[in-house]
Amino acid sequence: MKNILSVTALTATLFAAPIASFADGHSAANPMVGGAEMFPTMNIVENAVNSADHTTLVAAVQAAGLVDTLAGDGPFTVFAPVNDAFAALPDGTVETLLQPENKDQLVKILTCHVVGKEVMSDAMMGMIEDDGGVHDVPTLGGCVLKASYADGVMSLTDENGNVATVTIADVKQSNGVIHVIDAVMLPAM
Repeated sequence: MKNILSVTALTATLFAAPIASFADGHSAANPMVGGAEMFPTMNIVENAVNSADHTTLVAAVQAAGLVDTLAGDGPFTVFAPVNDAFAALPDGTVETLLQPENKDQLVKILTCHVVGKEVMSDAMMGMIEDDGGVHDVPTLGGCVLKASYADGVMSLTDENGNVATVTIADVKQSNGVIHVIDAVMLPAM
């Protein structure tokens, strides 16, 4: 995995860092992600290659053949897991998923992190409130994530009960928005 990550580090990355507060909504300036400035005039892929916290995600997007899709017009909302989220998966999982014979499974997992419209945090909070505290978030991969908000923290729960916290919200892209998360969301097993 270290070889994959070191090669990938040369080719890119995607997101990370704590949010001030979802209740504040989004601002004109983008937060830094993975030590890099995120430019709202660049698309998701163009910005992703600059984040040191998303090298594994970038490698996975490349292996899945999703670069052109995520560089497309969108709009997209991407819940972007950091490297530590992938590292927390069982040993060998990332390496196995990156193998060509597992491309379909990798595509399914990655697209379970993508919504086919732009959803900023203030809009998501409104939907959560309107739905009584939990809002269903259908993804392009066919997964339905459950979004909730409590004590200043927005969380997503996948179909297996895994919970991810949004650590950086509202990273505006030319073709959508990125919300950095601290866990990998998985489709129902």
